[in-house]
Amino acid sequence: MPTPQPQLLVGKTMAITGGVTGIGRAIALSYVRHGANVAVNHLGDARSSQQFLEMVQEIGKSLERGVEEAERRIVQVPGDVGNPETGKKLVNEVIERWGRLDVFISNAGICEFSDFLDITPHLWNSHLTTNLTGAFNSIHAASHAMTTQSPPGGSIIGISSISALVGGSQQGHYTPTKAGITSLIQSCACALGKYNIRCNALLPGTIKTQLNEKDLDDEDKRKYMEGRIPLGRTGVVEDLAGPAVFLGCESLSGYVTGAQLLVDGGLFVNLQ
Repeated sequence: MPTPQPQLLVGKTMAITGGVTGIGRAIALSYVRHGANVAVNHLGDARSSQQFLEMVQEIGKSLERGVEEAERRIVQVPGDVGNPETGKKLVNEVIERWGRLDVFISNAGICEFSDFLDITPHLWNSHLTTNLTGAFNSIHAASHAMTTQSPPGGSIIGISSISALVGGSQQGHYTPTKAGITSLIQSCACALGKYNIRCNALLPGTIKTQLNEKDLDDEDKRKYMEGRIPLGRTGVVEDLAGPAVFLGCESLSGYVTGAQLLVDGGLFVNLQ
């Protein structure tokens, strides 16, 4: 029989934005499996609501008391992160339900590729509002909770991107928002350390999600991308789950703050 994996987050609470698809979904499921209680934000449309229900069903299959227990361990908080009230609602749900907030993960984001000369004010503003302003709104709300709870402290994780470090011909409206998230996390680490709040960024490389699945389903494009990655494959969303658990676990990363962790299979160091 396989050796049971240790649960690293038993009794902890986490909230995540954009948590029903892609990287956010994989992280949320992993936190539950490691013993945490999780509040998941999503946009609130019918499809997102259905995707949350599917998460509950999946979690229930692995728990002793099934879906009933899953419904106590994971809850949904719909809303657009561009609205400051959404982050407050998400944080308040965790506090009211479980008493404190241990980990907050800012993950919600959009990426609609466009040639630079075709970027419209609407396209620019929508990415800025969701990706960067949304991160600020939600992290700001989490910070207020973490500084006032007893004892104060916690872990804040911003999902940035390798795109924070390199440009992209069709990402002129996207890369600045990811660079902004990395910078925001650094400033938060400086400002919030005195409250025992650790702030770190995860920078995914080429990870197959709903944002880029068309490109990665194209064999020629996929082979080109894989040829640039030292580990020889593009990433999957589960590749981000372990690093997110690491940064959320005090016993593993208690002296890590202000850090940028690339999760890219070695892509960045090979881009020359």
